[in-house]
Amino acid sequence: MTDKIVVFSACAAPEEAHKLARKLVETRLAACVNVLPGMRSFYRWNGAIEETDECMLIIKSSRDLFDRLRHELEKAHTYEVPEVVAVPIVDGAPNYLAWLEKEVRASGV
Repeated sequence: MTDKIVVFSACAAPEEAHKLARKLVETRLAACVNVLPGMRSFYRWNGAIEETDECMLIIKSSRDLFDRLRHELEKAHTYEVPEVVAVPIVDGAPNYLAWLEKEVRASGV
C-alpha cells in the first residue's frame, strides 16, 4: 500500500474543470489532474432524479494532502455539494510513484 491517492470530482463545465485542475497542480496539491469531458451523470437531488452533462477530474495526490485538496475544491467549486472522494493507490510503477512523490513534496509538506 502506498500513501498516494486518486481523488474524483465532477464539474458542470469544461471551463470550471480546467480552472480547478490548473489550480491544484499549480499549488502542488496534485501532481496530475486528468479532465474527462462528456460524462453523463444521473443522481437524486432535492427529491428528484437529475440527468446532466459533466466533466470528471481524476486527481493524483498524496493522503497527507487530502484535507487541503478537499478544502480547495470545496472553496472553488460551483456545486453546493461537490463530489470529493479519494481512493488509495495500492501499488504502481515505481518510476511513476517517485515522480508523483517529487511533484507533491515540492509543496513543502
